Amino acid sequence: MSTQKSHIHQIILAALGILVLILGTMIYLYPTSIFPDSCWGFQVLRAMQMGGGFNMAIKPDPADVAKNSAEFLTWWSPGQYLFPYVFKLLLGINTGKAAAVTVTLFTLSGLAAFYLFFKKVGFTPLVAAISVLVIACQQAFIVPYVFYNGGEVLLFGFAGWFLYGCAAIDKPGWKIVIFLIISGWIGFCCKSSFLWIYGAGCIYLWITLSSGETSIWGWIKKGFWIGVPAVLSLAVIYKFYLSKGITPASGAGGIKLAWETFSFPMASPILAGFSVDDIMGGLIYHDDSAMLNHFWAVFIVVIAAVLSILLVSRIVRKVPDKKYTRLLIVFYSVAILFFGYNFLKQAYISYEARHLRLIGLLIIPGVVYLISQSGVFYKAAFGFICMVIAFFSFRYFIPGYLQNKNVNARGTSGLAQMFIDQPSLNYIMDLDKKNNNALFVFISPDLGLEINHNRFITLDPIDSDIKIDYDSYVHRGHAGPIFILLPASYMGPKSNIIRKCFPGYKGFKMDMLSNDYVLYSAK
Repeated sequence: MSTQKSHIHQIILAALGILVLILGTMIYLYPTSIFPDSCWGFQVLRAMQMGGGFNMAIKPDPADVAKNSAEFLTWWSPGQYLFPYVFKLLLGINTGKAAAVTVTLFTLSGLAAFYLFFKKVGFTPLVAAISVLVIACQQAFIVPYVFYNGGEVLLFGFAGWFLYGCAAIDKPGWKIVIFLIISGWIGFCCKSSFLWIYGAGCIYLWITLSSGETSIWGWIKKGFWIGVPAVLSLAVIYKFYLSKGITPASGAGGIKLAWETFSFPMASPILAGFSVDDIMGGLIYHDDSAMLNHFWAVFIVVIAAVLSILLVSRIVRKVPDKKYTRLLIVFYSVAILFFGYNFLKQAYISYEARHLRLIGLLIIPGVVYLISQSGVFYKAAFGFICMVIAFFSFRYFIPGYLQNKNVNARGTSGLAQMFIDQPSLNYIMDLDKKNNNALFVFISPDLGLEINHNRFITLDPIDSDIKIDYDSYVHRGHAGPIFILLPASYMGPKSNIIRKCFPGYKGFKMDMLSNDYVLYSAK
């Protein structure tokens, strides 16, 4: 019996590895759609492949479309397109398949890293394996198999290794110097929000190295081993990347203190660890219509914050390994302060649990340990909760995958295109082949990835109230023929507005490419 039990963790890990490989094969054969954030990164990659500088977003100049404007893209880190690009070069595959390889490898990397990290901080192999199984049930785990989400899956693939390094280092020396310098660069390349994780890791290492020190000078000396390499790593990131433009944290809309300002990051163990925010379609921030009105959404967030604090307190008291509990306290506290501050000043960081996913990952082994020490009722209840989460993840994946496989259009990028049908995309790609000085205009950033011989412009969609900031839409001048692709629902006032945003062109001709899409063209 004991021998059989000792192999359970190996069975779980093998099953998870097989599952990831099956999912990876599925999306390699029929690549995913892509989130808008990653689209902008791939647009930069496209510009680089056409001769542009590193990480430069090159597009027609709104002041004169006959010219180009260039901007260093600091809003997102470069890993979201650089890692797929490596696989494109090595394997000779298109963007969609390269994204599939990226998702598969980083998912496997993340599962392996968190399993080893959980063992490193004192959990048994069985608890560690069950923990990564619970992680695999989360909806956030399955999202990149429907939509390539760039930095999110990259961060998952690397964050566990960073945590493992933090847990493994317990004394000053050259190892900590190399670790902090290199991990800062790799983590930032994966996703820019890694910087708060990096800061929390540095604080944890400082506390760990300084434990036992009784003088302030002793803490300061130990701090040099962390501060110097951390400052060096961050200085390079700032000098060669962040200083060249704006980031989500650099903007602010003024101070706004609301119930959700600090309660949302406080609630992250529940919201992110158990997919509550994902299953609800976004409690505070949502792309589609909200499941709950704002009052009840905030009420749930506040309740989740209270429960999360109680849960963390219980874990800290009951889990015997102090390395894990110290990590949990430090990272949870830093997350509350960092995100609470940015929500307070209304930085361009949305109220989404995905931003705080690391806290949801950190809390899982502590919860699994508590359940393992509890009675049958609690174990059954926890198993039921995990099955419910897995059900919603499965329900998210199946229709999304089938939509990508059977419905969404595909072009030269290989990605599943949600905002165009196949006949319309075929027509657009044919126009792209027949012209070499044309302008294509879209209202979705992914469609530009199918343009290989001409330039394109991406406009923001027009809301139902048909109000826009004209100055942010208008593109003056003239540069060869123009082709504006719009949904058929834009026919009328919305299409008139967009055509007026190109005053250098007159006499637009309309062609119905399909029942759902219309093309306006002018010479």
